[in-house]
Amino acid sequence: MFATAALLLVGNGMEPVWPLMWIAFVPVLWLATVVDSWIFTAGAAALAMLLGSLNMLYYLHFVLQAPMSAWLIPFSIAPLLFAGGVLLFRGLVLCGAVISATIALPAFWTVCEFIASFAPANGTAGSLAYTQMRFLPMLQLASITGPWGITFLLLMFPSAISAALYLRGQERLQLMVLCPMLAMLSGALLFGVVRLAAPGSEQRITVGLLDTDRVVFADDTATMRKLAIGYREEAERLARQGAEIVLMPEKTGLLLDDDAKSFDAVLQPVSDRTGTTLVIGVLHRTKQQSFNEARIYTPDQPVTTYDKQHLLPPFESKLAPGSSLALLPKLSVPVGIAICKDMDFVHPALNYGRAGIKLLLDPAWDFDVDRTWHGHIAIMRGVEGGYAIAHTAKDGFLTVSDDRGRILGEVRTDNGSFASLIANVPLRHDQTIFDRYGTWFPWVAGVFLIAAMIRLLFGLRTIFLAPTSSQ
Repeated sequence: MFATAALLLVGNGMEPVWPLMWIAFVPVLWLATVVDSWIFTAGAAALAMLLGSLNMLYYLHFVLQAPMSAWLIPFSIAPLLFAGGVLLFRGLVLCGAVISATIALPAFWTVCEFIASFAPANGTAGSLAYTQMRFLPMLQLASITGPWGITFLLLMFPSAISAALYLRGQERLQLMVLCPMLAMLSGALLFGVVRLAAPGSEQRITVGLLDTDRVVFADDTATMRKLAIGYREEAERLARQGAEIVLMPEKTGLLLDDDAKSFDAVLQPVSDRTGTTLVIGVLHRTKQQSFNEARIYTPDQPVTTYDKQHLLPPFESKLAPGSSLALLPKLSVPVGIAICKDMDFVHPALNYGRAGIKLLLDPAWDFDVDRTWHGHIAIMRGVEGGYAIAHTAKDGFLTVSDDRGRILGEVRTDNGSFASLIANVPLRHDQTIFDRYGTWFPWVAGVFLIAAMIRLLFGLRTIFLAPTSSQ
């Protein structure tokens, strides 16, 4: 119990140590097969998951300053659900349905993650799959299943190991349990290795990323204009170094509707003069409503915009969400824009993949301690959709990754008055299975879950009707 909690704290933290997650659940699942009490089993599983989430209590309450309920509600539900999944595993093992047991918990948790992905404050951000961002061969599975296939294997592995430990001395049954798991894991890794070895694209684009953390948020016209001038000078410097796109972070400051023309007059001339496309995030307040907006400056073209679709509650609850995609005009390749929390959700990233983009720009704002965990979520969207990602986050990282999730360049944004990064990004769009079929895998997991539950009911019925019969 405490071993699982400790492994979760390190393996699923802000700086996740990915190998630990493959063994994190073994102690509590093994315990479920050796103790007599189902109540003790459920309590141990729930407590392990609760204690393992204490790092998120610090993040949500003390970093984001969200109310205690922001942690207490989801992280009291998750331990109860996990306890239910462990009891399902235990019941199947004790009924002799050990093969069903190895897929029951993975299927159950995959379905839970899929349902949770529709929560406005969550999206897919709570998925265990994000612990594997540095395990590149495994990460490639996202191009087929999204994050849920990775979650499934992360839980199938300890389930099979724990079931095999329960069957010690029964070599034939152990092989029946371990072989399917090893076959699926080997197949996923082989696919990942082959995908990573594919030749790179010769088509490239030079992208400049730019941020200053010296000004957290310019909340008045004078400060906003001064900040815009600072960004203008740095953007022009990057343009002279060959940047074809310069990406700045989200919500750099408050832009009143009456000030929009003067603000645009600072940045648009840089684009016209250098031929570089500039993208900067603002909080745009009109007389009717406010938007978390990305303003796009294209050479000799009117200013276009993209409005963030997934707003962060409660901080952005008064803003109006966007609903449309935005493709950068006048570029030789299709390039899209999403903003920060948009990348926690399957859409709009999946829609961009289906539109055939080769690069997605992600102006963002992270919260320092989550720069790795949250900042790298965007990388998985690129693997799913088959395109590169440029991520510029205040209090985070400037990160460029390719369509395989390889980080091409990354710098912290808290170094110096302005942080910058220039990357020569290979461009291609591989239409992935996830592009084509979307969220198909959680539905398959749901079928596995129903089958496992039917098998459990059949096993329990057999036990009650013939308690002395062999399982």
